[in-house]
Amino acid sequence: MIQEIKEIPEKAQKVLKSTQKLILPKGVPYLGMGSSYFTTLALYYQGIDIKPETASTYYNYLSKMAKSKLAVLISQSGRSSEVLWCTKLFNEYIAVTNYAKSDLTSSDSVMRIVELKAGEENYSSTKTYINTLIALYNGHRIDPSSAVDTLFSKMKDYETWGKEAAEILFKLIAEGRYKGFYIIGNGPNLATAYKGALTMTEMTKYPTFGMSVSSYDHGPKESAKGSAIIVIKSNGPSYRRTSQLFKLVDKAGAEVIYLEDDEIPEYLSPITSIIPLFFMTYYLAENLHVKKAFEVGAKVTEGKKPKIK
Repeated sequence: MIQEIKEIPEKAQKVLKSTQKLILPKGVPYLGMGSSYFTTLALYYQGIDIKPETASTYYNYLSKMAKSKLAVLISQSGRSSEVLWCTKLFNEYIAVTNYAKSDLTSSDSVMRIVELKAGEENYSSTKTYINTLIALYNGHRIDPSSAVDTLFSKMKDYETWGKEAAEILFKLIAEGRYKGFYIIGNGPNLATAYKGALTMTEMTKYPTFGMSVSSYDHGPKESAKGSAIIVIKSNGPSYRRTSQLFKLVDKAGAEVIYLEDDEIPEYLSPITSIIPLFFMTYYLAENLHVKKAFEVGAKVTEGKKPKIK
């Protein structure tokens, strides 16, 4: 996993160049599962006119099994079963995937393939998550190049933060004080909170919860003592509430860890803010001697894994 994390800047640069002229539609469903779905929230929570939804919810509850005109379907593997179900629900769709030749791209309804160019991934999605964000940003005419430049210049800083945060979390577990892990993000970084929590849960086997500061304030704060809270700080409109609340829970006995990068504006920060969390996850899993990335089954995909050329 550590090697895949360290490849992120190089792979991000590739998709930045390949999708510079990409134009994605507004006002249509953007469907994916897990990490692919989370990427759409980074745009939605900065006011971009898209309709993000999990593919399973759209298929089972929202579509009414009626065909619609157009959608953007996102799957890292091109084989996510719920996303493939949705291919029959649209006259046309844009396929966003790491595998240009996959089940997702083989339908007659595909109007365009957006290849993510992230290379092989054998652990929790890291490179493809970043590359999907970059493709979506470019597709909606939001230039992410400054965030990609920051990936090249700050990877060592992100790794240092991740190691230090992992030590704090490991100490909590080793001393028998673990009560829960929370990752808090606001606006576009709600996507980061969800993705960070998913990766932590997958790789460390310790349940981790991603949520907004307001959601944490409405109940989960009562579990503060013995819990660890990673707060993604930004200069957005929720900043003041975030600062006040986590001073309170710190006094109540929580381990509060702040993740802050003033160099990147909030709307671009999802591209960079997740990287320290990836490093934190890796080093905590190492400290915990986790031997297998996926113990309770494999990744939730179907069929033979295609090869990347």
